Amino acid sequence: MHHVRRAPVFSQAPTHSNELICSTQARRKSEATSEHLTTTMRPLRRLAVLVLVLLPAAAWALAPPRFPGPQPRARPGASGVRGYEYETRYFRQRLDHFSFPGVGDEDEAAAFFQQRYLVGRGGGWAGPGGPIFFYCGNEGDIAWFAANSGLVWEAAPRFAALVVFAEHRYYGESMPFGSKAKAYNNSKSLAYLTAEQAIADFAVLLTDLKRNLSAEGSPVVLFGGSYGGMLAAWMRLKYPHIAVGALASSAPILQFEDIVPSTIFYDLVSDDFKRESLSCFQTIKDSWKVLDEQGNGQDGLLKLSKTFHLCQTLKASGDLSDWLSSAYSYLAMVDYPIPSEFLMPLPANPIQEVCRNIDSQPEGTSILERIYAGVNVYYNYTGTVGCFDLNDDPHGMGGWDWQACTEMVMPMSYSENRSMYPPYKFDYASYAENCIKSYGVRPRPRWITTEFGGHNITTVLEKFGSNIIFFNGLLDPWSGGGVLKNISESVIAIVAPLGAHHIDLRPATPADPDWLVSLRESELKIISGWLSEYYGARGGALIQPVAVKGSSAS
Repeated sequence: MHHVRRAPVFSQAPTHSNELICSTQARRKSEATSEHLTTTMRPLRRLAVLVLVLLPAAAWALAPPRFPGPQPRARPGASGVRGYEYETRYFRQRLDHFSFPGVGDEDEAAAFFQQRYLVGRGGGWAGPGGPIFFYCGNEGDIAWFAANSGLVWEAAPRFAALVVFAEHRYYGESMPFGSKAKAYNNSKSLAYLTAEQAIADFAVLLTDLKRNLSAEGSPVVLFGGSYGGMLAAWMRLKYPHIAVGALASSAPILQFEDIVPSTIFYDLVSDDFKRESLSCFQTIKDSWKVLDEQGNGQDGLLKLSKTFHLCQTLKASGDLSDWLSSAYSYLAMVDYPIPSEFLMPLPANPIQEVCRNIDSQPEGTSILERIYAGVNVYYNYTGTVGCFDLNDDPHGMGGWDWQACTEMVMPMSYSENRSMYPPYKFDYASYAENCIKSYGVRPRPRWITTEFGGHNITTVLEKFGSNIIFFNGLLDPWSGGGVLKNISESVIAIVAPLGAHHIDLRPATPADPDWLVSLRESELKIISGWLSEYYGARGGALIQPVAVKGSSAS
């Protein structure tokens, strides 16, 4: 047995190095144009596409890694971020969509909550009948997701689309019971934090918004990345009458039960490091034993604390192991070919930089000093951090801990040979025990596949699914749980061997490689085909953008 390794969270072998694999038999026709509507504006913050959080792990169970989440940084100024502007609105949302309390039995204050959503400003929406681009919010502040989902904003003018970003219940400002403290109080108050309720929120919000805009005939295209991508795909399957299609980016919908190997996530993290440097991979693999041995030695925890420039002396070496493992996993997720600040300020190809630091230390440098030099790229690339506080987890999302303890059970293990981590096999009994201790609930590991499917995905989606794009970058460890092959002419897999976590949704930059530009264009052509098909079936033409004045949704 070994200690929990923290980490942030798809699988088919890559083809050629620089190549984009776009499996699509359908060559769709036209492209429309679009943009968004709105009223009082507030600029965007940064986005995440999901942070699969770890349980507050006890015992020796390996908790699921996290999806990337928002950073505690200052909000942007009134001028907005990257030119994206939106109006913040609130919708009176029902707490429980799946029960019918008797008249007079319902506590009005508890039965509803204010769900935040953002509506794009700037004009350009075609108006009633024009497309709506709807982002399914993740486990975090919706403004952060909006700021980091440039594809939605940048594609909207092309299609004359209205942009809407909806916040997920129990995250950001969308708190039931009036406050986060009350919403997160206990298992009774958290009981309504489920993917099913969140998707129903989106369906109800969209239906009401379209009615208020007299836009019942407007086609909706869903977008989402990471957990949000899972929700987008599942919503398309559950509510096909609400949306004409979904772009599900880096969505690990197969990461449940035994659909994919439980080792795949950490194997892919390890592969990313081995790809850059075998000696770097081996140094990390050897470091865990050295770290544990030193931590168990005389004044070992004090020595480790000094080596890694920690603000407080360690109480257990496992805490440091968790901190290092989190960095490696997040680095694999955001191993972008361009500089980014999505999770932390990082250079282009950050794993390459980490391995360069580990490998280039002078002869005689200890293994743990090399590890520190490497991980410093992730936690302190700007060089402005004086010491590290392991209790300040910038990616922590308490709501996801609850979700992972109830329905989002993603088994995680370390393999013996392929992985750079010590061997570990997922132990459901320990996992469940931790959840009972933390929340008083027992996980339901088979519920997600019962509710949304996952087993025999090809057969099922070929018969019953349509108009879904699954994007995965093969450097992203979550790709091991993703859909990597075309399922039908309209359920399409786009795979980028050099892509990382939902890189397709990221704002475009002049430094974007050609394969990324081509990839995004492929996605938009498919979406254009969905809209052409929709308008063609209704006997209408593609909508052209118009200036919209005084339009608003309530």
